Amino acid sequence: HVQLVESGGGSVQLGGSLRLSCAASGSIENSLCMGWFRQAPGKEREGVASIDNYGTATYADAVKGRFTISQDNAESTLYLQMDNLKLEDTAVYYCAENWDPLYGGSCPIRLGQGPGAANPDHWGQGTQVTVS
Repeated sequence: HVQLVESGGGSVQLGGSLRLSCAASGSIENSLCMGWFRQAPGKEREGVASIDNYGTATYADAVKGRFTISQDNAESTLYLQMDNLKLEDTAVYYCAENWDPLYGGSCPIRLGQGPGAANPDHWGQGTQVTVS
C-alpha cells in the first residue's frame, strides 16, 4: 500500500513560484502513472500534470509552459515546479499514484472511469496553494 504526503504549498504573489513535493511511503518505480490534480473552491477536481514511467509528461492546457512535473524514483518523490503563478492556480493540490496509461504510453489527466480516464489508486491529503 502506497501512502502519499504532499508538501511545499503556501501563499505566493502573482507571478511567483512554488515547488510541490509528494513523498511516497513505498516504491513508485513500478507505478504506471503519477500526477498532480487540483481542486479550487466550488469546482471539481481537475488534472494538472501526469508522468509515465518513461518520464513522458502530460499537462493541462492551463499550465503548459508554466508547470513542470518530475519524479525521483530513488527518492520515491514526485515534484511539481510551478512558475509564473496566476490567481486561477489557487487550489488544493493533490498527488495521485497509479492509473492506466493511454495506449501508446502517455498518462491521461482527465478524471473518470473507464479507458482513457485517470482513476488513481492512491491519493495524498492535499496541500493548499494560494496566489494573491
